[in-house]
Amino acid sequence: MHYVCPACESENTLDLTFPVEEYVCMTCSHLIDVAGNKKIKHLKVPTENVVLDVGQKGKIDGTEYTVVAITVRKYGNSIFWREYSLKDSKGNDAFLSESDGHWVFLISMHPDDFKGKDSKLPTYAGRTYRWYENTPCTIDAAAGFFDEHLDFTIATYKEYVNGTRMISEEKTSRKSQYFYGVHISKYEVKKAFKIANLPYYTGIGIVQPYYFDIRQAVNIFCVAALMICLLQMYVYTSRTNETVFAETINFADVKDKELVSKSFTLSGGSAPLKVNAFSGVDNSWANVQLSLVNENTNEIIYTSKDIEQYHGYEGGESWSEGSQSEDFNLCGVGSGKYHFIISAEKEGGLPSFSGLTSPDSKVVISRDKSGTIEVTDIFKVQTKTFTDGQMLEKDTSEVIRLAKASFGTQKLDSLINTEALRLTTDLISNNTYVQLKATWLPVSFWNFGIILFIMIALFVAMWIGKHYFNVNKWKNSSNSPYPANDN
Repeated sequence: MHYVCPACESENTLDLTFPVEEYVCMTCSHLIDVAGNKKIKHLKVPTENVVLDVGQKGKIDGTEYTVVAITVRKYGNSIFWREYSLKDSKGNDAFLSESDGHWVFLISMHPDDFKGKDSKLPTYAGRTYRWYENTPCTIDAAAGFFDEHLDFTIATYKEYVNGTRMISEEKTSRKSQYFYGVHISKYEVKKAFKIANLPYYTGIGIVQPYYFDIRQAVNIFCVAALMICLLQMYVYTSRTNETVFAETINFADVKDKELVSKSFTLSGGSAPLKVNAFSGVDNSWANVQLSLVNENTNEIIYTSKDIEQYHGYEGGESWSEGSQSEDFNLCGVGSGKYHFIISAEKEGGLPSFSGLTSPDSKVVISRDKSGTIEVTDIFKVQTKTFTDGQMLEKDTSEVIRLAKASFGTQKLDSLINTEALRLTTDLISNNTYVQLKATWLPVSFWNFGIILFIMIALFVAMWIGKHYFNVNKWKNSSNSPYPANDN
């Protein structure tokens, strides 16, 4: 349709399918009465947070709408919201209402379909609605084309809410109208009308849905828990404790070297590998260093375990601590082909001594508990220190040449180890070995329990969150279903 403004003589054109009674000139912002072709009053132009233009098209729920008018309504001195009047190709009305970034899509409804409208809990289409609030308002700004005369007197909006749905009663000095509204996501509005920017989003909208769908979350959690439970039961019933490695390791066999075990194969879901280590320690300690090597991926799980056992008497009473057996787990071991790399040591492997003197009394040798060897030239008072016997054998210094000549042997290391047993004051342990046994355990229920606990905790958190969400949604209502102390 084509209209020429009588105030500024500018053209106002829009493809419309309904009779226009009033329009706001796009150039001078005067409200024009079409029948009399005269200006009525000058109006403010809707600008603040207005994101749609008159004539803009968009598709909602498969129906294409055209924005034919924009009205900004005002409550008090500082509260504003925007109403966009829409028309489809058949001339049917629809409305988009936006307040603080929250959007509601509304359509007209027959008053008789709203049962018990005079009560606080009326019904519509089988659903009960709760009266939210009465809001008196006036028109602050307007633009576009209108199929009826604008009413600038005070109008009263009465809202009823059920979740994401609402019934709005608009009562003016001329008539009462009822509208059925549903929440519409700002992203849907943005997509429908191809909007670049949207109004800033604040607070909780009157029909805003909770951030999570509780019912859907319960269904997902229940299905997930059932599937995990069935899988856990299958893995558990299809597996038994299986000893995959058992061997006695002599400390002498792993002195200064590592032992590589035979390969073994694990089949099934990931589970802990339990290792039992036993050694006949008696007021002493032993240590086992274990590396589990995955031959398929070359991944290595390393661990070390001390075995200690001490006892004695103190104050006339006996005491003991430690154990000759220790258990530990290698967690989350999956299927595959594996082998162990083992090293072990014990206390007392190298007894300390002092005063090993050569027959000609020229050289004296001693060794402390850490294994450090000292060779001393008695007459020159010169001492040479070595960390072990192998370093001593390789040395060619004057002190070592004298020691070999004085003791009459080329193998000082062997001589030291032999004489140490005679000279030492250390208690020599009879502990000569460590026993290792590895058992692949059934799949643990621990992870299953953690997952269930997390799901239950999430559900409780969402449920509590929804309660406080609704409390905040209704805090501006005179008819909140929540006690005042919940706010």
